Amino acid sequence: MSKMTKSQLLEAVASKTGHTKKDVAMLLGVLTEIAYSEVKKNGEFVVPGLGKLVKKDRAARMGRNPATGAQIQIPAKTVVKFRVAKACKDAVL
Repeated sequence: MSKMTKSQLLEAVASKTGHTKKDVAMLLGVLTEIAYSEVKKNGEFVVPGLGKLVKKDRAARMGRNPATGAQIQIPAKTVVKFRVAKACKDAVL
């Protein structure tokens, strides 16, 4: 079983909606741009029924170098996480 590629996704959406692959690709590109912009500006972006992208600050912590076992300090940083919506979990699981 293989993962769906971007091209396959565009084809599937185009065939279900009756739009061209070019139009679907443009919509996906615009949606991606808006998502990035909103997460950067407001800290989150919601895709109803699917989930939301959330910007989160991760605190500094101690970790281990797996090769040597030595303790190292891992610096604080900001990360982006995706939280799956309950409706999506219920539909998939």
